[in-house]
Amino acid sequence: MAAKTYFSSTRIAMIALFSALAALLYIFNFALPFAFPAFLEFRFSDVPVLIGTFALGPVSGCVIVVMMVLIKLVCVSTSTMFVGDAADILVGFALVIPAGLIYGRHRTFRGALLSLAVGSLVSTALAVLLNRFALVPAYVVLMFGGSWEPILGMMTPLFPSCTQENFYALYLWAAVLPFNLLRCLVASLVTLPVYKHISRAINRLNAKLTPKQQAEGDGRLHTALILLGFALAVLVLIFFALLHYLLTA
Repeated sequence: MAAKTYFSSTRIAMIALFSALAALLYIFNFALPFAFPAFLEFRFSDVPVLIGTFALGPVSGCVIVVMMVLIKLVCVSTSTMFVGDAADILVGFALVIPAGLIYGRHRTFRGALLSLAVGSLVSTALAVLLNRFALVPAYVVLMFGGSWEPILGMMTPLFPSCTQENFYALYLWAAVLPFNLLRCLVASLVTLPVYKHISRAINRLNAKLTPKQQAEGDGRLHTALILLGFALAVLVLIFFALLHYLLTA
């Protein structure tokens, strides 16, 4: 779809709506210390992200993920030197891209079920790989200056035998894997019935997302103004996120 038909004012408005709702749920997270290390925080923000992806497509879903994290950074800053925030963006992409692509080809309940299953598996697999090769090493260096003692201390309440040598074996397979499977399962179980009830409204919305034919020059100007406004909004969010971080660091 051409840019001038894809980035319509209606689509931008819906992206903003889903982003705001996802950000609100993203901010209100909570730990499950009886089952997972306390730094793995559970949240329900994947639900509006997935519904927005079903309604608007995978590209819009990715935009919602980025906007959600930026809004959170503006409101409450980061507690992980941006490591966790970057991880949430990448894992979010891994969820919405396959889910959005599959559902875009099979806009049925079975298609939604398949898309959620595939997206959940891809997102969980990426979470395991990222934690093993990027996130944990970066977190240990940026947060603790290379010392493993603090992160091991967070693991020992659940895994008393955890050491640096067996950390990844315990953390990846007993924490990251089940945590992300649970996160995606809960989001899918909530999304399916909610989406089923509002699917007709979403289908009507899809019809409205393609604007009526415009003069070519007016269409290009309209698209340029929308994209410029969106880019400025992203830059403003990034600026205030960094400012918040610097002022609270």
